[in-house]
Amino acid sequence: MRQVPAHIPRPEYVGRPRPRTGEPDVKDAQTIERMRAAGKLAAQALAEVGRHVMPGVTTDELDRIGHEFLCDHDAYPSTLGYRGFPKSLCTSLNEVICHGIPDDTVIAEGDIVNVDITAFRNGVHGDTNATFLAGEVDSESRLLVERTHEAMMRGIRAVAPGRPLNAIGRVIESYARRFRYGVVRDFTGHGIGTTFHSGLIVPHFDDPAVSLIMEPGMTFTIEPMLTLGTIDYDIWPDGWTVVTKDGRRTAQFEHTVLVTGDGYEILTLP
Repeated sequence: MRQVPAHIPRPEYVGRPRPRTGEPDVKDAQTIERMRAAGKLAAQALAEVGRHVMPGVTTDELDRIGHEFLCDHDAYPSTLGYRGFPKSLCTSLNEVICHGIPDDTVIAEGDIVNVDITAFRNGVHGDTNATFLAGEVDSESRLLVERTHEAMMRGIRAVAPGRPLNAIGRVIESYARRFRYGVVRDFTGHGIGTTFHSGLIVPHFDDPAVSLIMEPGMTFTIEPMLTLGTIDYDIWPDGWTVVTKDGRRTAQFEHTVLVTGDGYEILTLP
């Protein structure tokens, strides 16, 4: 685990087995303003790490780059110590759906690499991720990545006050089905703010049981994971790394989003 300078405030869960949850879904104006700043910083960190995704680079090197970028901007990398997670970001390659742990794995030509990074600053979190192409990537994988980004954006465009939260998953799943992609169900978007995961769940598939109506001031992530094959998965013995059961590739993108008075605002833009 990398060291964080002592002057940078830690989230409440660092050094504890479980994080706090249960903050209000609707945030006040001051919290939203702080989330804008944390989200912008997370987006800048993601872009900096993404510039180094290339064949020959280890995932641990990506972790170092993201860690140092956040610390240099007086932010704490939210994943570090979250439920014992040992690194400052997640790196999920190829068949890894999510929560890959950076290590000495060397990125190879043709890999697709998801980087998931979250900044904690001024008491709030900004959470974002993207899937990057390493060198020349086959067309099937490249299209999966492009379409996963489009699926996320369609989900974001479904955000508006007065609409059911389920509208997000409905449009994502409808789009993914056009290409016969699997839509991962057991890992979802989440409420976020002063807590990393507030308890609010944002499915990426059509789930009529989700009856919550979106209101101005709500903040949550939208982060669909699409697969070329099955949505069934295994979890490695490390307790974190989630891989497709058939070994086929998967991609993911994520933004932290605010419900506004007439639509949405993406909080994780650089």
